[in-house]
Amino acid sequence: MTEVFTDAIALLKADHRKVEELFERFEKAKSSAQKKSLAHEICTELKIHTIIEEEIFYPGFRGKIEDDTLDEAYVEHDGAKILINDIEAASPDDDFFAAKVKVLSEEIKHHVHEEEMPAEGMFAQCRKTDVDLVAMRDQMIALKEDLLARAKSAGLPPAKPTAVNLLAA
Repeated sequence: MTEVFTDAIALLKADHRKVEELFERFEKAKSSAQKKSLAHEICTELKIHTIIEEEIFYPGFRGKIEDDTLDEAYVEHDGAKILINDIEAASPDDDFFAAKVKVLSEEIKHHVHEEEMPAEGMFAQCRKTDVDLVAMRDQMIALKEDLLARAKSAGLPPAKPTAVNLLAA
């Protein structure tokens, strides 16, 4: 990773912008191959993003910001993970493929808004704590680089929901 991020929140915001741009490119894609490639890239980026948030960022703020804010973020992630796994297992020619990507995009927009909202959003709450956001950034970058390397070599496993119970059909 060659980009420089001032702190953990800047890193997460950069991820948000990248995924937003990928969703825009998906909307404009014409061929099935382009759509499949972009959908895979979106899913990989989101899997990595949710892992670094859930393993480092969110736990670092438990007890320091509103528990409801963190709990909702985990549940929002799980909704996205269910769609991510469906999208990854499907083809652009399958029923509901484009609809699933569209709904995933809408869910992510909502989630990003909740995190980035000025004053009361998660990131605003986090900035008011004593957490070292630079040290956290360094941990997150190390994990992200490891996950990117795994994604390129063997691929990442399916996204694993943590707060939502999935019942067997």
